[in-house]
Amino acid sequence: MKLLHAFLALAAATMLAVAPARAVDLSIVSGDTGSGIKVLREMLDQYEKQSGNKVNIVVMPPSTTDQFGQYKLWLAAGNTDIDVYQTDVIWAPQLASQLVDLTAATKDVVAKHFPSIIQSQTVDGKLVALPIFTDAPALYYRKDLLDKYGAKVPTTWKELADAAKLVMDKERAAGNKDMWGFVFQGNAYEGLTCDALEWVMSNGGGQIIEPDGTVSINNPKAAAALDMVKGWIGTISPPGVLAYQEEESRGVWQTGNAVFMRNWPYAYALGNGADAPIKGKFDVAPLPAGTGEGARPVATLGGWNLAVSKYSKNPDAAIDMVKFIASPEMQKYRTLRTSNLPTIQALYDDADIAKEQPIIPRWKEVFLNAAPRPSATVKIKYNEASSQFWTAVHKTLSGEGSAADNLADLEVTLTKLKGSGW
Repeated sequence: MKLLHAFLALAAATMLAVAPARAVDLSIVSGDTGSGIKVLREMLDQYEKQSGNKVNIVVMPPSTTDQFGQYKLWLAAGNTDIDVYQTDVIWAPQLASQLVDLTAATKDVVAKHFPSIIQSQTVDGKLVALPIFTDAPALYYRKDLLDKYGAKVPTTWKELADAAKLVMDKERAAGNKDMWGFVFQGNAYEGLTCDALEWVMSNGGGQIIEPDGTVSINNPKAAAALDMVKGWIGTISPPGVLAYQEEESRGVWQTGNAVFMRNWPYAYALGNGADAPIKGKFDVAPLPAGTGEGARPVATLGGWNLAVSKYSKNPDAAIDMVKFIASPEMQKYRTLRTSNLPTIQALYDDADIAKEQPIIPRWKEVFLNAAPRPSATVKIKYNEASSQFWTAVHKTLSGEGSAADNLADLEVTLTKLKGSGW
């Protein structure tokens, strides 16, 4: 904490700027998991001192599906109460027409970010959102329990299922009746699209919709991947996992009642919190691969950005705030507090981050396996396509029809949605 406080003082000093002649009130809308909102408030307190402006956080539910739906309603209504939106990496093509072009205002800072992330937020040559952190999930595992029972860190889904059952059964026999083998995000929402894309792609089953626009999801490898996961429900994974989002998964994991968990980087810092029962007992590895031709580890690319509403009454002040939050100093502050992955390339070699959050430099291996959802291909139809996908997956995992039948129906639905083209 001494390091963090020292850094905070340094950041405030280095970023001190002349306050604007007229202070304004701004609103930023954000949903987050873990301590994300708390840390955002800390950063905004620093911005308020530097700028003289006041900033209100409009807090959203953690479900990205719920967030996107509300954003669409506000923007369609020309809502002037919201100045800045925190946006998922996949939303740029769908919201671009309602957002301010940041290209000119950020030309002095974009080169510091990963080019691929900047490109993901660029629509028709216009930068519509500035990255604040990126995301790629990993496999969290209880290293103490694997060592206890002589199990290895799994590199395939079969190895994960075998190790999960071994450790779960032995722990339950020893008296821990609440122990489960594997928790993930199984609810019917965008998070399930992320998880299921990993299962399908890692099994050689394609990207749901390929970069050339082809609907590819109806294939035996994709069906086999979903059948595999269906077999986990009630065996190594709790039946309730079909209602889990990120925080429900973390709740089971962080209380010490799961051997493995699929989740995003934010869960690392929280799991090592002073009062966490699993502090010092876990580690992370790349997500497992499937089996057969085309099998490889896959992690769905995530990430969050800040966009300025074109209906903002104070767009210049809003852009100033966005640049502040996305700056190297504030990205470093966020990473030290939350273990979120920075989008500033240089921070992966930062000594303070390596000391306080040693997992960050190591997450590069996970990041190399990251695969995007097909939002760039599907464009404004992505939300509907993703909804159809996660619905078919959730039906399969819930026992409502076979994977093969549900994916065949999904192919028909997506083909109709595509029409003459995406």
